[in-house]
Order: sequence, then C-alpha cells, then structure tokens
Amino acid sequence: MKPSVHPCPVPPDSSINRFLPNADFVDSQCISDDRLERTALRHALNMMSTTPAWIDGLMQLRNRIVGLFGLKDLGRLTRIDLSRADVDYRENDRVGIFTLISNQPDEVMLADCDKHLDVYLTLHRSPVTAQGTRTLTLSTVVHTHNLLGRLYMLPVAPFHRLIVPITLRNASRH
Repeated sequence: MKPSVHPCPVPPDSSINRFLPNADFVDSQCISDDRLERTALRHALNMMSTTPAWIDGLMQLRNRIVGLFGLKDLGRLTRIDLSRADVDYRENDRVGIFTLISNQPDEVMLADCDKHLDVYLTLHRSPVTAQGTRTLTLSTVVHTHNLLGRLYMLPVAPFHRLIVPITLRNASRH
C-alpha cells in the first residue's frame, strides 16, 4: 500500500514556526515513513532528486518567465548530488533551488529569499513510533514583500499543493 500524504499542522517543535506570524502562505503536509536511518536532509535530497520531469519543466518555464521581470533564475529542483555526504553540507550551501539555512538530523531548513518574497521550507522527522515508523512533515511558509510577490503566488500556491504530495511520496519510496 502506498503511503498517504495529507495536510497536517506544522510540528510544534519545528524551526519554521518562527516564520509563521504574518505569513502570506502556509502549507504543511506529512507522510509516514519507515526509513529510520535517513536524516531529514537526506529525505529532502531524495525528494528533490526524484521530482518528476514535468515539474522540473515547470521550473524551467518559471525561470524564463520571471527573468522578464528581473527575478532570479533558481535553476532546477533536480540538480542534486546524491553522492555528497550529509555532513559535507554547510549553512548557506545551495541545495537544488534553495539555500541551506540549518541542518539537524531531525529537521532541515531551506530558503529562497528574493526582493519579491521569502520562501522557507522545512522537512521535519518525528520521533520513531512503536510501529517503527516516523512522520515526515514538509512545511512551507512564504512572506511576500510587494505586489509582484503576491501576483507570483497566485499560480504558484495551487501548483505547490499539487506538487508537494508527489515529491513527498517519491522521497519516501526512494
């Protein structure tokens, strides 16, 4: 049986909670996982590296369109080096389209901050249950800074809610 991804609250001990006040967009989704040895960072790397090609294609389209408005090209979600050890990642390193903010075994925080909006993302691992599983929670918080950021989020928010379950399910499978 495929693990089910479903909306859930942001974990109370998640570091992303400090960004919740006045957020313009919040999404938190979770899945049960039995790969107990994987760190939160390794789950995030697997999640991004297994992004379906059509989603990566949407990112490339996004990069071309936003370039017309002077926004930065984020690159590709799948540009991940899975052979790089978790311990080799440092704060401010690029991880796919994001910058690594913090890296703990049970939670990794990534961000992309720009003139139009700030995006914060955490992948959080809960403690192991009696059944030998953990809950993985992917939480996203966005703060827009101007009209361009608010307009940008209009199409992005629905796509985000479509894409997160796909990538979170892929991460738990691989």
